[in-house]
Amino acid sequence: MDEKLAHFKIGQIVNTQGLKGEVKIYPLTDDINRFDDLDKFYLDKDLQKEWEVEKVRYKGKMVIMKIKAIDSIEDAERLRNKFICVGRESTRELDEDEFFIADMIGIDAFTVDGDRLGVLREVLQYSANDVYVIEGDGKEYLIPAILKFVPEINMAERKMIIDPIKGMID
Repeated sequence: MDEKLAHFKIGQIVNTQGLKGEVKIYPLTDDINRFDDLDKFYLDKDLQKEWEVEKVRYKGKMVIMKIKAIDSIEDAERLRNKFICVGRESTRELDEDEFFIADMIGIDAFTVDGDRLGVLREVLQYSANDVYVIEGDGKEYLIPAILKFVPEINMAERKMIIDPIKGMID
C-alpha cells in the first residue's frame, strides 16, 4: 500500500492555547469527537516519532489538546501549522457506502451512457455536501457528491458513474 495513503490528516495545529503547552487544532475530519478516542498521533510526514495525547477539550469548532512533553507556550509554538496524522488502523469503520477521500482520488469518472469524463482529482468539502472535481480533456467538472448525480461508486473497479443534468458537463 502507498505509504502516504496509510496515514490521514485529521487536524492542523493553528495556534497555541494558554501558557502551559496546549495547542489549538482546526479539525479536518467530519467527526470532531474522534479526538476523544485519540491516544497517539504523528506530526506531518514524520512517521518515526509518535506523539501522545494528554487531554482533549473543545472550544467552539476547535480542538484544544495538551500533548505530553509539550509544557510551555514556546514548545507549543514550534508545532504551529503542523498536521495531526493518524494511521489507517486508527480510523473508524466506514459504512458500506462510505469511502476515504484519499482512496477515491484517481478513480475514473464515466457518464451513465459510458462516456469517460476524466479522473477524480479532488473532493471539495462543504457543509451542505461534498463536490467532486473531475479533470479530463483539459476541462474541469464540478459534480455535487449526491446520489442523484453520482448513482454509483465502484471502488473495486476504481470508477464512478455520473448522471449529469443539462449544463453540468457541457
